[in-house]
Amino acid sequence: MGLQGDIVKNANLTWHQNKVTKKMRSKIKKQKPCIVWLTGLSGSGKSTIANELEYQLNCLNKHTYLLDGDNIRLGINSDLGFSDKDRSENIRRISEIAKLFVDSGLIVITAFISPFQKDRNFARSLVEQNEFIEVYLDTPLSVCQQRDPKKLYQKAKLNQIENFTGISSIYETPNNAEIVLNTENTSVKECVKIILDYINAE
Repeated sequence: MGLQGDIVKNANLTWHQNKVTKKMRSKIKKQKPCIVWLTGLSGSGKSTIANELEYQLNCLNKHTYLLDGDNIRLGINSDLGFSDKDRSENIRRISEIAKLFVDSGLIVITAFISPFQKDRNFARSLVEQNEFIEVYLDTPLSVCQQRDPKKLYQKAKLNQIENFTGISSIYETPNNAEIVLNTENTSVKECVKIILDYINAE
């Protein structure tokens, strides 16, 4: 239908306000909902830290959900590639999903490279100011390449993967992250404690 058709279609839509509010859902769960947005290069430790963080929150009787990059691309975003345009669309969809989870009263944890600042800014813009916690895993590229748990860097160097972040595609360092962690020198346990302390302090 094209852009004009999309504009006409959206003009006929109205957001339906639910009687049950985010505040009411959060009260039942006895927690403050938020997005913990983990970003960093492949191999920086996003999925490992996200998994342990969710486990620790679960042990504290918190209601959570973890959105992981590979899992999402195997499902709702299986139609997307790795061009800059598709990467942005990948994050746009995830951001909208995370927003709905926050509205449901959950603590939502995301683990995505999310290389572009504008896309991370978009995710932040969808929720209230104190509901977005950006966690930048500031791990040197050389360390990520040494780890290479999925052998992706190896494939990228052999030109078997196109548009690979850190090799043939850029990563824009976050300029307003709430938490910065260097996983080269900080253990998973220590990283998770820093994030938990931040959540509990909010």
